[in-house]
Amino acid sequence: MKSVCGRVLSCLALAAAGMTTTSALAQGEVNVYTYRETKLIQPLFDAFTKDTGIRVNVVSAANGLEQRVRTEGANSPADVLLTVDISRLEEAVRAGITQPIKSELLDKVVAPRYRDPEGHWYAVSMRARIVYASKERVKATALNYEDFGSAGLNHKICIRSGQHYYNTALFAAYIVKHGEAQAEQWLRGLKANLGQRPSGGDREAARDVAAGKCDLGIGNTYYYGLMLNSAAQKPWADATRVILPTFKGGGTHVNVSGVVLARHAPNKANAMKLIEWLAGEKAQQMHADLNFEYPIRTGVPINATIAAFGALNPDPMPLSSIAEKSKAAANLVDKVGFDN
Repeated sequence: MKSVCGRVLSCLALAAAGMTTTSALAQGEVNVYTYRETKLIQPLFDAFTKDTGIRVNVVSAANGLEQRVRTEGANSPADVLLTVDISRLEEAVRAGITQPIKSELLDKVVAPRYRDPEGHWYAVSMRARIVYASKERVKATALNYEDFGSAGLNHKICIRSGQHYYNTALFAAYIVKHGEAQAEQWLRGLKANLGQRPSGGDREAARDVAAGKCDLGIGNTYYYGLMLNSAAQKPWADATRVILPTFKGGGTHVNVSGVVLARHAPNKANAMKLIEWLAGEKAQQMHADLNFEYPIRTGVPINATIAAFGALNPDPMPLSSIAEKSKAAANLVDKVGFDN
C-alpha cells in the first residue's frame, strides 16, 4: 500500500490501526478509498481492526477517486470506496469500477430506497438537508422546501455553492418532485432570496446567520452537532435553531454516506467484512454519537443532540431517483447563474 500512498491525491492515514500487531498481520488488510474526512471515520476503522484483526489502509481525497480507480484498472489496490453523497455513489457505478455487493445481512438492515436496486452500493449513514434559522429574526417553526423559492419568504438565505453535491442532490430531489420546469422557476426564486453570493460551507452559513447577513442557512444536520462541540463555532449554533423542512405532501430530503465494493478488489473477503461491519449496531451507534448522523439501521438510538431537532420524516423517494436527476440539477444551477 506504500506505493499507492505515493501516487494518490492525498493519503492521510495508512494502516493507522494495529499495523504492527500480530493479529492484524494474521488477518490481512482492506484498502479503503474515501471522500470522508479521516478524523470522522478513523475511530470506526480502529474499532473494526480491534474487532476483526483486519488492518484498514485509508486513502483520502477531495475528488477524483472514481477516475483513479478506473485508471488503475485490474491493478487497483482499492477494495472499498466510501463516499458522502448519492451522486458520487452512482458516479462510481457509471464509471464501471464496482461489483454487486451480495449480502443477506445488508438486505435485511438497509431499506430498499437506501441501496442500489442491483446491489452496487449501500448506505451506511444518513443526514438531512435542513435550515439553521435565526432565533432572533425567524418566528416560523416549520418550512417547506418550496418556500425557499417563494417571493413571500421575507427572509434572506445563506447557502454554499449550488454546484456542491449536497445542494445538487436537494435540487435534484426537487426535480423529482415537481419536474424540471418548476424546479428552474424555484431555483430562480431561491437565488432571488439569497442574502449573499453562495460561498463557504454549511457551517459558514450558520456563521453568517449569526452575524445577521442572512436569516436562514441551509446545511446538513451533522454540522450543527459539530458546531455545538467546537468552542469557536458554538456561538453560531447558539444563535440559530434547527428547522426540518419538508416537501409539500412529502418528507425531509436526506442524503447518505455509502459504500461500493471495487470491481477488482484484491481483498474482497475482508472488504465484505468491513462493509457488513459498518452496518452493524456498534458502527451505527458510532456514526450517531461521534459524527451526529442518523443510523441507517433501525433500532439504533439517535444521538440526543440530533434527536432534539424533532422526529425526522425522510421523504420516501428512492435515492437512486435523485441521482438520476443530479446532472439536470447541475445544469439548472448554471442556467440560472445561481453562483454568480
